[in-house]
Amino acid sequence: MSETTHDGTVAVTAAPSPDEGLTAAELAAKYGLSVSGARPSLVEYVRQLWGRRHFILAFSQAKLTAQYSQAKLGQLWQVATPLLNAAVYFFIFGLILHASRGMSRDVYIPFLVTGVFVFTFTQSSVMSGVRAISGNLGLVRALHFPRASLPISFSLQQLQQLLFSMLVLFIVAVGFGSYPSLSWLLIVPVLTLQFLFNTGLALIMARAGAKTPDLAQLMPFVMRTWMYASGVMFSIPVMLADKPQWIATVLQWNPAAIYMDLMRFALIDGYGSENLPDHVWAAAGGWAVLFAVGGFVYFWKAEERYGRG
Repeated sequence: MSETTHDGTVAVTAAPSPDEGLTAAELAAKYGLSVSGARPSLVEYVRQLWGRRHFILAFSQAKLTAQYSQAKLGQLWQVATPLLNAAVYFFIFGLILHASRGMSRDVYIPFLVTGVFVFTFTQSSVMSGVRAISGNLGLVRALHFPRASLPISFSLQQLQQLLFSMLVLFIVAVGFGSYPSLSWLLIVPVLTLQFLFNTGLALIMARAGAKTPDLAQLMPFVMRTWMYASGVMFSIPVMLADKPQWIATVLQWNPAAIYMDLMRFALIDGYGSENLPDHVWAAAGGWAVLFAVGGFVYFWKAEERYGRG
């Protein structure tokens, strides 16, 4: 459009923009724009994760390989570390404090080693989950992918590490008189349920750790307390026989104790069902579903905030 100025010349002015007066949301809708990294629907998020399944597996295997790459013994530390821990606990709790009361040595040693291996699986999943986002900010900010891939991948890494260590656990069990039987088949559902539980817990801790990185410094103390309260080194009902019954009941029903006891029941001939709480399989499944589903939804709700700020 044009208009005449005071000196008789004609000035041309730009036509008003068709977008004038539109809000940012209206502009985005008009031109089909979307927020970068916006949270997809829960169903779409699951679909995206399934599409990244090869990345999740490859990432976990790469992390497992690199974990001890600088050590001369390499992957043998996957087994040596929990075995050394078990040896220390046996010396302190088994020989000095007599925490093996109620069990023969042929039962107590595989009992202790099983507890250490199984609890380490949960402990390592939690600790790696805390740093899953905050420790991989470069990857999170550089690439677009469902962020749940990271804590899931770390949990899968710990599962692979435990499976590698199971050979030693079998040798210990056989060495102390617990030979392969049909009960050993229970190892598969026990590990499946524990993996689901660990993954859900890792997802929860990943979101918390992304917001509060200092949580990684606090968690070792929390995990150590949890370990002592879960009966890794002793039988909860025997050690707490002179305490109010509700204390032993609460400790036996915590998920770490349940998965350890189920693994001991599967592996050790002298560790019978009388050592397990009532409805133990229902409790194991309940903890697994609760944390796997709840942790996944909890993590997904903050998807668009990871790696920002």
